[in-house]
Amino acid sequence: MVLLPGILLFLLPATYATTFSTDRFTGVLDSESGVLRSLKSSLDPSFDFSPSDVFANRSGNGHYHTGDLTLRYRVGNSNAWIDADTVTKRVPLTNSTSSHSILSSNLDTTIGNVTNDRLFITRTWTDYQGDLVLNFTLRNGNSQSIEIGSLGFPIEFNSIFTDRTAVETREKCVLVDPFIGLQAGYAQVTRLLGEGPHLVVTPLNLNTKFEAWRFLTEATDTSLAYQSQVFEGNYEWQIYSKAYADQEWEGVEPWNPSTSLVLSPGASISFGLRFTAVPNVDDIEPTVSSLGYPVAVGIPGYVVPKDLEGRLFLNTTSAVRAVNVSPGTCLSLTPLSFDGGSWTGYKILPNEEVFGRCRVELVYDTGVKHALHYYVTDTGPTTLANAGHFLEENQWFTDTSDPFGRAPSIITHDRSVNGPVLQDNRVWIAGLSDEGGAGSFVTAAMKQTIQPVASEVAKLEQFVNETVWSRLQLTNGSTGYGVRKSLFFYDPDAVPDYDYDPEIYWPGSWDKDAAYLLDRAYDYVHVSGLYWGLYRAGRIAPSVLTLRSPTWYLLQAYRTVMFAFGSQPDGSDNTYYNDLGLMGETMWMYLLEDLRAENYTSEATTFEATMRNRAQAWSTQEDPFGSEQAWDCTGQEGVYLWSKYFNYTATVDKTISSIRGYMPTVAHWGWNGNARRYWDFTTAGKLSRIERQIHHYGSTLNALPMLDNYRSLSDPTSQLSLYDLRIGYGGNQGPTTNVADDGFGSMSFHSFPQTLAWDDYTGDYGPGFLGQVLGAVTVLLKHPEFGWVSFGGNLAASSSNGNESVALQPRDTVRRRVYLADLGLDIEIDAGAIQEVRTLYGASRVEVDLVDQADGSGAVPATRAAVEYAVTSVPGARAVQLVADGLTKGKYGWEVKFVSGKGTVVFEW
Repeated sequence: MVLLPGILLFLLPATYATTFSTDRFTGVLDSESGVLRSLKSSLDPSFDFSPSDVFANRSGNGHYHTGDLTLRYRVGNSNAWIDADTVTKRVPLTNSTSSHSILSSNLDTTIGNVTNDRLFITRTWTDYQGDLVLNFTLRNGNSQSIEIGSLGFPIEFNSIFTDRTAVETREKCVLVDPFIGLQAGYAQVTRLLGEGPHLVVTPLNLNTKFEAWRFLTEATDTSLAYQSQVFEGNYEWQIYSKAYADQEWEGVEPWNPSTSLVLSPGASISFGLRFTAVPNVDDIEPTVSSLGYPVAVGIPGYVVPKDLEGRLFLNTTSAVRAVNVSPGTCLSLTPLSFDGGSWTGYKILPNEEVFGRCRVELVYDTGVKHALHYYVTDTGPTTLANAGHFLEENQWFTDTSDPFGRAPSIITHDRSVNGPVLQDNRVWIAGLSDEGGAGSFVTAAMKQTIQPVASEVAKLEQFVNETVWSRLQLTNGSTGYGVRKSLFFYDPDAVPDYDYDPEIYWPGSWDKDAAYLLDRAYDYVHVSGLYWGLYRAGRIAPSVLTLRSPTWYLLQAYRTVMFAFGSQPDGSDNTYYNDLGLMGETMWMYLLEDLRAENYTSEATTFEATMRNRAQAWSTQEDPFGSEQAWDCTGQEGVYLWSKYFNYTATVDKTISSIRGYMPTVAHWGWNGNARRYWDFTTAGKLSRIERQIHHYGSTLNALPMLDNYRSLSDPTSQLSLYDLRIGYGGNQGPTTNVADDGFGSMSFHSFPQTLAWDDYTGDYGPGFLGQVLGAVTVLLKHPEFGWVSFGGNLAASSSNGNESVALQPRDTVRRRVYLADLGLDIEIDAGAIQEVRTLYGASRVEVDLVDQADGSGAVPATRAAVEYAVTSVPGARAVQLVADGLTKGKYGWEVKFVSGKGTVVFEW
């Protein structure tokens, strides 16, 4: 044992490892390669952030670990980039220790060509203030300059789910997410459990900017199934990326401008990462700030509709010297005047002529550059209207000669050819079922619950009555209401005259028998949502339904759900997976309430009993969040929904904690509130690969529990509560970016830097759209540092004679729900839109102005709106009550009739 200042270091035989201990960590470094094998925090010494238990499977050539290095460089006037890394050809290193280091290694013998070019590289692991630090020094021993075109630090922690049970995965594994923010960038490592400790990885010095985040391909196959559903793979923190921008990424706009470093003869430079443990997820940003880096908090996030006035707050002791916006003037930043201590504030206004990505670079007087990533969208109502129009005009399939019976329908669209997807070896995409094929009609139906447009509803009714309730769904007998997995299939014997595309790889595709199975419970959410959407459209605007009554669609939705939980005469279950949380089933809560409202009491009782059985079962399971995949983030929505409804509070708390483990908040529209998804491009995308997805349906579906839970919190302005609100709102906002300015709705955005583009398939966007619509809300709160702020609205606060008043104008997508956090007042309407909410504290009064449709929606105006409200106990709670004068208590709630398109609701305390 060697004693160093602050370090306990055990030098074990070379066949073993080097074990170290600092004030905050214990860990193990591999004796030959010097990479990190194990890292445990003193906050929980039993938990290992690294996959030490499978290190032997990954210790050879071609496997990346924390402590490895990748680079591209060129010497002198050469135009050719040279690749080098510590991974391709490992050799035992000569390691040393000193009073200043845990382990120091000369990498020249293991890093390829660098010795011949006299580029000398050393790696040092050190203890810094009890944290672990990884440092690399590059020295140019050449007589010519050397340009470093890429320099990357692989980040490997235990994100390997292979051969682990669901409980083991939840307990042992982590996820790594980046904030690609240049010198203020960092990576966070969060446990899937959601509970700490977690890690934050920050730059050690200004040289170590976070320019890009690159996926690391491993050529060597192992039993751990690298780049698969059970092992997404590893990424690297890139300090320079010009060499990739010149080659693999050519023509793609990167997150940050790609740069390189020219190292003069004899010059040297050091780069490093610092690893710091944090007790809870909401401590990540305060910890980054405590380490001396600026931290940004965007309100409501980093997706900005054109009619929304956002806020940006910076926690920094440094002054902002310059603000650079790209492209052009996509956003304007105006300083705010407020007493926020170490916080600096800006008003954010989008340019109405801009649509899409917008980058803000803040330059501080210390020289630190801080990159923030925004996305400007159309207004909420315009986004919905554009989506509806695109579905009606571009995705309406009418070829009745189709042998698979898919016409008429709202069918999957391929942006790259601007036409329908009629063939795919993932047959469901072309077959109107499963998420990838049903997504478009789910979007169309959910849109009508907010903006019923007569022509759009007419096509949906035609689709239901000619295609769904005849071919996609069976209509009689013991299998009546069963939903087929796909109408399209690959079976030349069954359709001998159909011209299957010979360029498509068909082996393994479903034949007719497999496609016509009724056994996938997930598919029943889609079809029941289609029916429920038409019911709600008819309830809002009865004139838009011409083929069936609203209640016919309501009962169709109910019976579709019940089949999914039923059985056949022989006792066999109708479907698989109905014991799991299903994507989009929040809609079923509305369905249950609507059954009651329409006096279908026995149906509601049966429905409720079915859901109670599921919730009771989940309450007995250590990990109730399963799916058809080895790990998933799709079950949490349904588990939370019914566990809360039936008062299984421990399961509710477990669910919220779980979501915190895979849903980050960072100053980037793509990652902020983006629940972890990485395999659905293979099941529903045009570009099929395992890849971290940006705003797939996990974002909004996991936002549903977070936003609902926030509205029940007794302390809505605590640090953790605000963290939950931010990830929830980011998740709800995110999938508005999927809708292009012409209304095309992509299933997800490709995050790999060689692509950075929306997928060309509409695919399974529908569940994400469902979550967006059902979760949309505008929140008003008084922040402890920032004062009055709104998530999703524009506000004006004033004070006269000590009497404060706040006017709030919702700018969320739907504009039917407002939560006033300081009063604990949650208000929701079922039709029309909330135009403005005025809270008059001197008069102990809240006034809510309603209109019969949101501006720009093009919807059939509502004739009345039903109002519901609830009050949560919050600090300084008041006994808020609805003033019922002039209102009628109807079956859907307190009814407000629109007069000249307007109405008002008043609350008092």
